[in-house]
Amino acid sequence: MIYFLSDAHIGSPSILDGNEHQEKLIALLEQMSKDASAIYMLGDMFDFWVEYYIHDSSKRRFTPFFKALKKLQKQGIKIHYFVGDHDRWASDGLKKLTGVEIHTYPCSITRNGKALFLAYGTGLYAYNWYRSYSRERQRKIRQAIRKNDQLNNAFLHSLFQMLPPALGNKIGYKWAQKQTNIEDKDDLIDYAKDEEKHGNHRDYYVFGHTHLALDVPITDNSRMILLGDCFEQWTYAQLDDKGNLEIKNYK
Repeated sequence: MIYFLSDAHIGSPSILDGNEHQEKLIALLEQMSKDASAIYMLGDMFDFWVEYYIHDSSKRRFTPFFKALKKLQKQGIKIHYFVGDHDRWASDGLKKLTGVEIHTYPCSITRNGKALFLAYGTGLYAYNWYRSYSRERQRKIRQAIRKNDQLNNAFLHSLFQMLPPALGNKIGYKWAQKQTNIEDKDDLIDYAKDEEKHGNHRDYYVFGHTHLALDVPITDNSRMILLGDCFEQWTYAQLDDKGNLEIKNYK
């Protein structure tokens, strides 16, 4: 089995019992580990994440989650971590703590005979306006956009990393509480339909971000899966050995 989950928002001040929430997430991962070959986490697993130049002792509260991820990988389960809005600055620090493979951009994969497009679910339309250009021109435009984004992100990240962790986290968690979903499900449906229209066929488009758990037909042989969350609804998706992808609920 291959599993997909997102939006746990570990550490969120709005969670009444952070330890209980973390324990439930770990229990879900342990359940998946019974038959998982890979687990894909599609963004916002943390409510806020920055790796400071000064040691951030507050991250110790996430130690059970770190250990759980390491344990899964010792069992031979590959874990892929896609950054979202709240944890977009996750990088080498998180990788050292957990061993996960970090993805900064969406990607397409083929698993169990099915083509999947995996993304957190924001910023996708930033790349759609150039569809009329040649493929080579599209490639150059993508490179330019990504290079600029990486430079800006790296600059802001470096400035934020200089802050004392107590101050940085105070700012960060207040910012996280004010965030709202920019793209709704209709935006993501339109994006998937546009991909199919331009010959970029996938059997499944899998997104986090919206906190909606939905299975939406895109074409006769293509579907969009919104993962919901591991915050209130406790939903995830499961791809079986025959290539069937279904939304599941953890209770």
